[in-house]
Amino acid sequence: MSEKVTLENEAAQSTNALGPLIGIAREDFVGAVALLLRETASDPSRIIRHAQAMGEDMVKILTGKSDLAPDPKDKRFMDPAWQYNPFFRAGAQYYLAVQKGMRNWLEELELDELERNRANFIANIIIDGLAPTNTLIGNPVAQKQLINSGGLSLIAGLKNAYNDLVNNKGMVSQVDKRPFKLGENIATSKGAVVYRTQMFELIHYAPTTEEVYEIPQLTIPPQINKMYINDLSPDKSVVKYQLDNGIQTFVISWRNPSKEQGIWAMADYIKACEEAMEAVSHITGSDKVNVSAGCSGGQTASVLASKLAAQKNDILGTLTLMVCVLHPKPTDVEAGSLVSENGMALARQRAEKAGIIKADDLARGFAWLRPNDLIWNYVINNYLLGMDPPAFDVLFWNADATNLSASLMGDFLTLFETLAFTKQGEVEMADHKIDLSKVKSDMFILGGVTDHITPWKATYRSTQLFGSKDITYVLSQSGHMQAILNPPGNPKAKYYVQKKKGKLPETADEWLQGTEEVKGSWWPFWMEWMQKRSGKKKAAPKSVGDDVYPPLDPAPGLYVVEEV
Repeated sequence: MSEKVTLENEAAQSTNALGPLIGIAREDFVGAVALLLRETASDPSRIIRHAQAMGEDMVKILTGKSDLAPDPKDKRFMDPAWQYNPFFRAGAQYYLAVQKGMRNWLEELELDELERNRANFIANIIIDGLAPTNTLIGNPVAQKQLINSGGLSLIAGLKNAYNDLVNNKGMVSQVDKRPFKLGENIATSKGAVVYRTQMFELIHYAPTTEEVYEIPQLTIPPQINKMYINDLSPDKSVVKYQLDNGIQTFVISWRNPSKEQGIWAMADYIKACEEAMEAVSHITGSDKVNVSAGCSGGQTASVLASKLAAQKNDILGTLTLMVCVLHPKPTDVEAGSLVSENGMALARQRAEKAGIIKADDLARGFAWLRPNDLIWNYVINNYLLGMDPPAFDVLFWNADATNLSASLMGDFLTLFETLAFTKQGEVEMADHKIDLSKVKSDMFILGGVTDHITPWKATYRSTQLFGSKDITYVLSQSGHMQAILNPPGNPKAKYYVQKKKGKLPETADEWLQGTEEVKGSWWPFWMEWMQKRSGKKKAAPKSVGDDVYPPLDPAPGLYVVEEV
């Protein structure tokens, strides 16, 4: 696999767009470091012992007797120079000795699970930053590139760094945006905006089959990214796949809020979803509307489902939730261990003061949650090697983030703090008390095996929260975004489903024991599930929209290109 393809794949697995929204307060980070220092100082003999062990490793390196070697899978040390050049071999071994010493030291500290996760998270950030590959003098590939290019790679790297400093607010670029243009080579499915408010556009996509199923599907995307993740290139477009299988397809496109729109709260977004469902129902003539949503969009869809149930409004058909956590735990991911009550309170204060959380601030915070994948990889590629970042559609979409309104941020924090989805009628939001046990819709829930943002076992907990009698859980073999964008045709694709039909087990581990591995994409399995719950077939409409909701602008609409 080429370096470029590797960079693209790793970045796609680490896209931050659908992840946790809270971030890490500086005070919490400093507090976690202080805890480590206090714990270390409590036992001076432990410090001496680890210092001696580190010293022994250093002596072995100096005398050429060290057997420390990088993990064969660590792509940073793939170049033969790390093995055959004494200077680089020693440099790698010094780094590995520090890494080993840090790991052994942390293992011996008396910490509970939450504190240990915090310690590991901080240690990984520090260790990743110390890697010799992050510098020109310590990176043999960059030095070869410098010589082979006659110094042009250094000039190109400095130019890339300058451009990021001036045009990207100091953040290293993760994607070359130049080749992409919405509506031309990305987000190309035909359709039109059929309803527009100050908050959202509703896009109705044109059917591609002669017959369609009666019950349509509405997709509710996250509020911190553009909706066209559902319609990237034709070969990985969820929208196109649905259309080609006879599903009447509608997608909400959220507007990127400005500071003045920072008052938009969850109640406003739920009202918008209700308006969209009514429009979809009117256009298609269906009393039911199936809903699909991912991550933070899934949280929104869950509040919506709860409210509709509380109102005894039976417009909701099926509900599909993808890589979405409704019952988070602090130990689900190491980054989550640093989120404290103090951090959440500070996040609220800063958001309220600013009115919005800016897209680039969100991106910066998320990048430091995965610095090796989202920062140092690109420092090496863009600055040390003087190469352009990859031109990759998933990364283009990921970089096209939106602001988050302060009020909505506060509501997401409330859902997190109170564990609102795990309660029945205790937490009020969007003009009702959340109670998922009243939601009876058939459900399809998706997780990703290697998802580090919404771990699959956390997504599985959602199966125990709803009052639905028919819940299907599918585990895709990929990471966060790749779990969703997993179309047919990938020879490595596979997924896991429960062998026997019936009620799902209480825990993810129990469920896993009763699963079977299925080769191929989960999309056909989901589509068959959807079609069975989408009513009868009828002649496809000859145009999008109707007299009440006429077509306005062609898909993907105006809000995805609007500058704020």
